[in-house]
Amino acid sequence: MAVRAGAHDDRESVLALTRSLVRIPSRSRIDSYEPIVDYLMTWMASHGLPAAVLRDTAGNAVAVTAQISGAAGSHWVLDACLDTAPFGDESAWAHSPTSAVIQNGWMYGRGSSDSKVAIAIFCHLAVRLQAARHRLHGTLSLLFDLDEHTGGFAGAKAFFEGSQGNAVRPDGVMIGYPGLDALVIGGRGVHRLQIDVHGVASHSGGRVGTPNAVDKAADLIRRLRATPIPATGTTHFPPEAKITVTAISGGQGFSITPDLCHLNVDIRTTPTFDDEAATQHIAEIVASVDKDWTATPATRVQLLLHWPAYALDKESPLRATIIASAAGHGIRVRPKIAGPSNIGNYLAELGIPATAGFGVVHAGLHATDERFRIDSVPAVQAIYHESLLMLMSPKLR
Repeated sequence: MAVRAGAHDDRESVLALTRSLVRIPSRSRIDSYEPIVDYLMTWMASHGLPAAVLRDTAGNAVAVTAQISGAAGSHWVLDACLDTAPFGDESAWAHSPTSAVIQNGWMYGRGSSDSKVAIAIFCHLAVRLQAARHRLHGTLSLLFDLDEHTGGFAGAKAFFEGSQGNAVRPDGVMIGYPGLDALVIGGRGVHRLQIDVHGVASHSGGRVGTPNAVDKAADLIRRLRATPIPATGTTHFPPEAKITVTAISGGQGFSITPDLCHLNVDIRTTPTFDDEAATQHIAEIVASVDKDWTATPATRVQLLLHWPAYALDKESPLRATIIASAAGHGIRVRPKIAGPSNIGNYLAELGIPATAGFGVVHAGLHATDERFRIDSVPAVQAIYHESLLMLMSPKLR
């Protein structure tokens, strides 16, 4: 098969580009992105890819992009992140996080699997499609975000939302997060709150105490845990909703009874426990606490972020094409709805279909000794290549 043969021919070059990218640290909010942007732009230019850098209003690089156009047709995007998680405790790594060492069939390094190998695969795939663009119907864009690990997605927002009327609304996005056994076709939504719990300040050594904001916050936390969420999983969307208190802060020193305590609450939503249901659930619990703490000001709930849950249906061209392409290469890929939210949730809010995970075999994601299996690279490239040929064929015009 020509597609698979081409992927095998590219294997060493893909690994070389991945190794070079891993050796240039690009930790989110820690490292300068200019060295890795410069390297990738030079590589892309030398291979005939018309690349550009997206920048924010301060001039900071937020993404690297490229576009390949054939005849009139649909528009598809290959997306992967160029920034990475921090290193953590470097002394705990078997090899330096920027070593890109290959040992026993695995390449090690921070960002190796998430998602610099996807960038290398997508770049090589784009080179091949650029050479065959006269046979394509549609447009392929590459989007390599430099603000993914912050959750800010500045690169994606600059690309998909744009400014001055240049927003991009493609027919679908394929995100190269790692994992060969499943195609992520959805994810639980996210609904994040800051809850300000009030008490009444006084001297902690006074004979008579006043309502303590930390005590009240603890009461609220207990009720959040004790109040069940209605069953939300369905055949189409199995994951259940979930509420987690992720941070608590309040009080100062020792001599003051706290009058304010902050809670961070992360809620993972589903189609049947959506933003509206989450808002009502929290409001009822907060009201019950305030009712029992009548001598304190009312609790304040502030919504910080919300993305909807989403799932591609079986008729989605993205879902069907990638699964069929994988089967043609002897790989059984199951559709999966992820527990964590991802950039696919952001795209769903914009009405853009997305797969949020199909890639190399990996281990240690965001952890010590992040790595990927180098023998899984050709299959991933071939499956994406064949999927794009199908999606950009005249039949789908």
